[in-house]
Amino acid sequence: MGTLTSRSGRVKAARRLTARAARRAEGRFLAEGPQAVREALRRPGCVVEVFATAEASQRHRDLQQLAAEASVGWQVADGRALASLTDTRTPQGVVAVCHAVDVAGSQLDWDRLRLVAVCADVRDPGNAGSLVRCADAAGADAVVLAGRSVDPYNPKAVRASTGSLFHVPVTVATSVEETVDALKSAGLAVLAADGAGDVSLDELDAAALRRPTGWVFGNEAWGLPDATSALADAVVRVPIYGRAESLNLATAAALCLYASAREQRDGGRLGRVRCPRA
Repeated sequence: MGTLTSRSGRVKAARRLTARAARRAEGRFLAEGPQAVREALRRPGCVVEVFATAEASQRHRDLQQLAAEASVGWQVADGRALASLTDTRTPQGVVAVCHAVDVAGSQLDWDRLRLVAVCADVRDPGNAGSLVRCADAAGADAVVLAGRSVDPYNPKAVRASTGSLFHVPVTVATSVEETVDALKSAGLAVLAADGAGDVSLDELDAAALRRPTGWVFGNEAWGLPDATSALADAVVRVPIYGRAESLNLATAAALCLYASAREQRDGGRLGRVRCPRA
């Protein structure tokens, strides 16, 4: 097969996935960049096909090998075709069409969850994707995008997760309140992170951090509504010792998740829930 152009039927079909409605309807999404494509290929059954420029194909022989081992088609496309599959000004030259990897809440074994990150109405895709990456790095068992949070398959969110979307179970929930109820019913403590919290992260003792915990993170622009904060067992602020006005969402989430992960691992109790496979 020759080099595909933007008029190719395969490229047109993939390009539809740049729209959220098409992603929902088809249960597929696009992952751009070598790291994201690499992690997607390492997840069995996840990748449908890969599009890459001739130059990227030469540069990423390892990805071609992974695709071959997974029996995934590798389509060489021209630069214009690749550019039509991404919203970046400088495309990275390789894009994978992937099956959706989020899991239904019913697929999670809530009683086994030890550390969960909850996005409450987090609208910015870069923040949501970075939070997924932080949760993965901290060894969290799941990420819940609750309420009016951004689509986890938004291209910017996928890029910001840097492949972590394929590692940690992500679930979408329509209600923050129902998510908190599910965490509490499973025996998890619920801690809300907010700059105006009444307790400092430094003030939480080891016993509190060692408990199975769901951390709730709000919208970066306006934080957590009072009604959401009221659902938590405690509202925790990350102390700022310098002159910075605040921390961005991903940085605050990383500090909170690592505080819990450190204590849970010290206690030898933090387990990792396997990602349900499609």
